[in-house]
Amino acid sequence: MFFGLTIEKLLLIGVIAALVIGPERLPKYAESLARLTKRAKETMQGAKTRMRDEMGPDFDDVDWRKLDPRQYDPRRIIREALLEDTPTATMRAAGAAALATQTSAEKPAFVAGETPPFDDEAT
Repeated sequence: MFFGLTIEKLLLIGVIAALVIGPERLPKYAESLARLTKRAKETMQGAKTRMRDEMGPDFDDVDWRKLDPRQYDPRRIIREALLEDTPTATMRAAGAAALATQTSAEKPAFVAGETPPFDDEAT
């Protein structure tokens, strides 16, 4: 069931609601609950139809289970990110190698570890 609600719990909630609301107002509240449920269902169907219209034929090709955020484990994502050889790390290593092979006669535009020049009039 939804949110851990079982049939027994729903039945108990219904009995308590019937006692609190009373037999005179119960049909009116049941009718308004039915209208709310129907309106929510129509809204969801409308959103799905609108999404299908805007996405076109690609809507049916999307694997929605793959996009479910509950399937991601942050620990696994961080572990994989730390273990993989990222392009940023490769570029950093290449830049350090280029600085090491540069002759002393050439003055680099920017040396790693120094703060870059700041132009307060540029903004």
